[in-house]
Amino acid sequence: MTQILVFGASSTYGCWDIEGGWVQRLRKFLDQKVIDSDYEEYFITYNLGIDGDTAEGVFKRFESESKIRMWPDEETVFIISVGGNDSIFVHKTKKTKFSTDQYKENLVKIITLAKKYSDKIIFRGQTPIDEEKVDPIPWLKDHSYKTEHVKEFDKITEIVAKENGLPFIDVYKGLEKSDYKKLLVDGVHPNSKGHEKIFEIVKDFLIKERIL
Repeated sequence: MTQILVFGASSTYGCWDIEGGWVQRLRKFLDQKVIDSDYEEYFITYNLGIDGDTAEGVFKRFESESKIRMWPDEETVFIISVGGNDSIFVHKTKKTKFSTDQYKENLVKIITLAKKYSDKIIFRGQTPIDEEKVDPIPWLKDHSYKTEHVKEFDKITEIVAKENGLPFIDVYKGLEKSDYKKLLVDGVHPNSKGHEKIFEIVKDFLIKERIL
C-alpha cells in the first residue's frame, strides 16, 4: 500500500487545465493501476498544491498536511515541487522574493520534516517560462518571473536534493528540448499539453526508480 503526497504551488494544483493538471493525471493512472490489479495493488494520491505557495509555505503546512494522512503499515512517498514563486523578482527591492540562502534553508527544513514520515522524498524541478509574457507579471504588479532566477533556484533544488541523497526529477531539461512556449498558457503555467508532458516525465521517473 502506497500513498503519494504531492506538495507545490499552482502548477501542482493544476491551474488552467480542465483535466486537473499533472498530479490528477498521475492519480488517474494509479487509480487505473489499482483497478486493473483487482485491488491487489494499492495507491492513493493527494494533490496538496496551493496557488502562490513557496518553500516556506510548504514547510509551515507540511506537518499538519502529512500527519493526518499517515496510516500504519502504509508506505508514503513525498513529491515536492517548489522554487518558482520563491524566485520571483521584486522590482521594489531589486531582489528575488526569497534569497538563495533562505530558499536552501527552507528546503532543508522540509526534508527534515519529511524524514520523520518517510525516506522516499522526491523533488520535482520547475518548468521553463516565457519571459516575454511574465516580465512583468500581469496579475502581480511590480513583480517578474525571470529565466535566470527560475533556473538558479531550480539548480539549488537539484543540489540540495543530491546533497541529501534524494532524487530530483529534471522537468526543466525535459521540456526545454521541445517548443516549450507552446506548452504554457500564460507564460508560466502549463496548458493541458504541458501538464501531460510533465505527467509523462514524472511517471517514467517513478517507474524507473521502482516506486510505482
